[in-house]
Amino acid sequence: DRFVTEKLMRNIIGQSKSAFSFRDIMDNKKIFLANLSKGKIGEENSTFLGLLLVPRILVAAMSRADLPPDQRKDFYLYVDEFQNFSTPDFAQILAEARKYKLNLIVANQYIAQIQDDIRNAVFGNVGTMCSFRIGADDAEYMEKQFEPVFTQRDLINLGIGEVGTRLLIDGQPTRPFSFKTDWPAIQGIPRNEKMGEIIKEISRLKYGRDGRVVESEIAVRAEF
Repeated sequence: DRFVTEKLMRNIIGQSKSAFSFRDIMDNKKIFLANLSKGKIGEENSTFLGLLLVPRILVAAMSRADLPPDQRKDFYLYVDEFQNFSTPDFAQILAEARKYKLNLIVANQYIAQIQDDIRNAVFGNVGTMCSFRIGADDAEYMEKQFEPVFTQRDLINLGIGEVGTRLLIDGQPTRPFSFKTDWPAIQGIPRNEKMGEIIKEISRLKYGRDGRVVESEIAVRAEF
């Protein structure tokens, strides 16, 4: 099995105990970031890790059944290029997890990338929806979400940075409207690259383990 023989994946999934708990992350308002870039770890590794993470997050959310509803803190799960990880678990999250305060924000480029059952779950449960400029096939489908304000032509001809939006407020859909993102302004925000590295190092010290120790433990268990 390549996930066992490859060092990167073996050291991630081969440990006997996880260094963190998703339930703890949710309940204590912590932040979990997973860079599953295909360019960095490979397409198969990226997909495999995503398919491991999503169900674990769902299970952690469902375990909040032991808390009174007013004690469940909102937790937001952001998934980019979510068609790569769109399993039936996503449909379950959309249908059930909101009662456990698990909120899902997903982004992808083309509707055709999404399986039919997942697509139906998305459009049947998602309240707030945003669309940048899209192609003719997607515009035909998305027009239903933004009528009567936006037509297919409107969605196809959105300018760079322009967004068509429909919100859900207090359980009621609002009238669709458009706005423009201010990317130059965002780019101009001062950034402290050193602070990012400091945060990463603190996270490594708190949750990480020495790779040599991990490899040694795995070798003993596997009798390498």
